Amino acid sequence: MLLSTQTSRLQNKFGYEAAIRILAGSGFDAFDLSLFRPVDDNDKLYKRNFRAYAKSLRDLADSLGIRCNQSHAPFPSSVGDPEKDAEIFKSIVHAMEIASILGADHIVVHPKQHMPYRENAAKLKEINMRFYNELIPYCKKFGIKVALENMWQMNPIGGKTIVDSTCSRVEEFCDYLDTLDSPYFGACLDTGHVSLCGEDMGVMIRGLGKRLKALHVHDTDGYRDLHTLPYTAGNDFGLIMRLLSEIGYEGDLTFEADTFYRGFPVELYPDVAAFMGKVGRHLVKTFNESK
Repeated sequence: MLLSTQTSRLQNKFGYEAAIRILAGSGFDAFDLSLFRPVDDNDKLYKRNFRAYAKSLRDLADSLGIRCNQSHAPFPSSVGDPEKDAEIFKSIVHAMEIASILGADHIVVHPKQHMPYRENAAKLKEINMRFYNELIPYCKKFGIKVALENMWQMNPIGGKTIVDSTCSRVEEFCDYLDTLDSPYFGACLDTGHVSLCGEDMGVMIRGLGKRLKALHVHDTDGYRDLHTLPYTAGNDFGLIMRLLSEIGYEGDLTFEADTFYRGFPVELYPDVAAFMGKVGRHLVKTFNESK
């Protein structure tokens, strides 16, 4: 099990190269390349020579003994406007190519969820099956797999509470993957999202079983999508590691916990990353001891 974390906060503050260097020196084996924004004209990975720049990042990572194990595609995957959604699709394909150049095994692509979920679950499944199947040619072209993520959305009445959305329940998550029925798709389990929607962690992890290929590990208080470091909010990470061991999980442990940096002075970010690395090593040790 490789220990990995997202690059988001570090790359936004210091740039891609420095982010990779910091993580390589902080005890991480790998990194999840954060490609959140659909288009960014100021980002070197969106300029004309992006392939050469992506290759230079791969070379840097190789020289430091760290690798890109996964990436996160731009989100949301749709807004309900055909013209805008077509541009978003192009940006997702662009991210797939970038991730493949850096050597990522998976890229996380959110399911579409631009409609209120409960009354549109069947329609959203139809839309998402078409959407993900349209990505298969690019999976083949770039040699990369897509990981679907369990989602949540805000209650359309008031917009202040979190409610279910696409793949938030294990039955639908498994149904999506089984309907796609392709080696190019797997599950990325977001541990915080499980708790936010009130799903049982054991039911979710055991239900996914071998469909589970990647993780977004972070803590939450059950009310807010905190994306903070394990052991700082409300989840039982000893249990989570034991459950992952129980199903024979063969993927990596990847943090999506960059909110933990918030509040610290920027000059302490490398120290924060190093502490996050220590916490990650403890979780990996817990996983290995549960076998």
